[in-house]
Amino acid sequence: MFASFRNVSQHPNKQKQEREWLSVSFKPENFIPGVVIGFILGLLWDLSQPGKDQSKKNKISVGKVQQRSLVTSNGDEELKMVLVVRRDLKMTTGKIASQCAHAATGVYAELMQSHRSLLRQWEQYGQPKIVVTCKNQQEMNKLKEAAEGIGLPTFVVADAGRTQVVSGSKTVLAVGPGPKESVDSVTGKQALL
Repeated sequence: MFASFRNVSQHPNKQKQEREWLSVSFKPENFIPGVVIGFILGLLWDLSQPGKDQSKKNKISVGKVQQRSLVTSNGDEELKMVLVVRRDLKMTTGKIASQCAHAATGVYAELMQSHRSLLRQWEQYGQPKIVVTCKNQQEMNKLKEAAEGIGLPTFVVADAGRTQVVSGSKTVLAVGPGPKESVDSVTGKQALL
């Protein structure tokens, strides 16, 4: 009985020591760097993992035949992106600029999940983007099919319909980034905007 009484009397000292240790450990100068380091490690871990449910959310089309060659193309090959704008929608200059930005960022976001090396190579060449026109939706569809047929990434912007065009209108097609010769074989005959 005496031994158990003795353990109880030491127990409050142990709790006091633990509280002192915790109060020293959770000072801002210790806590904030730990949170920052944890955030950075979590971000690096997240970036190293393949995208979840990518197949369900994937809006980008990459032809199966050329998919591997785009990712493993040599680092010396010049890459570019072409944005194809529909003329029949008669969008204003500002609307066209906005839709082209949607197309470029859309394809970029999708490729970040699956083809980062392709993006890095494109970035090394200054991320060249060319804007051309097409007559209508049918011509845009043909260009998209041709690009996908040779393995180029594509992305189509469907407008929300809040301003100038009907909701769901396909406004801009992004082709690439991809090898300059391949992109030109699809879009090289289109008129510059």
